[in-house]
Amino acid sequence: MPKPRIDKKKQKEIAKERISVLFKQAAERFPTNKSLANRYVTLARKIAMKVKVRIPQQYKRQFCKHCYKYLQPGVNARVRTRDGKVIISCFECKKFMRILVKKK
Repeated sequence: MPKPRIDKKKQKEIAKERISVLFKQAAERFPTNKSLANRYVTLARKIAMKVKVRIPQQYKRQFCKHCYKYLQPGVNARVRTRDGKVIISCFECKKFMRILVKKK
């Protein structure tokens, strides 16, 4: 008997929901278990890639683009602003990300 198929809109909706739940759990677990928080970020990325859905912007800034670790400002990351950019430095891999701030 074949598996029932779920339409793509429903899949993307479920994926976005799961991604948000995983990032919330990562935020809760980070103070006690950093490796588990990093695992949640990895799972969220895998779900996003599988279903081809973008990770929301609010969550994109919460993990490193190079080592994919969960970032907590002041603990394992530094956030600075300079010349109209937000610069996030990761202490895990010693790399940084620049995010342009739009001017209105």
